Amino acid sequence: MLQKIIKSSPGYDRTVLRLTLGIVLLAHGSQKMLGLFGGYGFVGTLNAFSQYMHIAAPVTVMVIFIEFFGSLMLISGLFTRIAALGVLGLFTGILFITAPHSGFFMNWEGIAKPEGFEYEILVLGMALTLLIGGGGSFAMENKFAINNN
Repeated sequence: MLQKIIKSSPGYDRTVLRLTLGIVLLAHGSQKMLGLFGGYGFVGTLNAFSQYMHIAAPVTVMVIFIEFFGSLMLISGLFTRIAALGVLGLFTGILFITAPHSGFFMNWEGIAKPEGFEYEILVLGMALTLLIGGGGSFAMENKFAINNN
């Protein structure tokens, strides 16, 4: 069972996809976990999610962990499918929270509020692709997979 989780199909395409998604999520996760890039940091994010979005602390901790540690897992290619499953769950939740209140398109000009959900759709597609195919040719998890061919 573990072999099915960690074994990736070969391909440079999923390597590029995994790195791209991991880097973008790391920036967002670093805001929430470490306070980088103008973020609130761990405690500040807990407070902001609680006060402004009325999201419970355990859910906020899961969001922070998925974005921060999940992105590190994606970048390294270690347990890519598990990280992708976490990202898939997180962004499905985000989509259901934001979609009823916003349009499709992002707020490029800064005049329409709230933001659209096109970003979430892109992340869901990327995470689903990684969940199905794994991390690609240069994933660290490939070092641990047993080749049964």
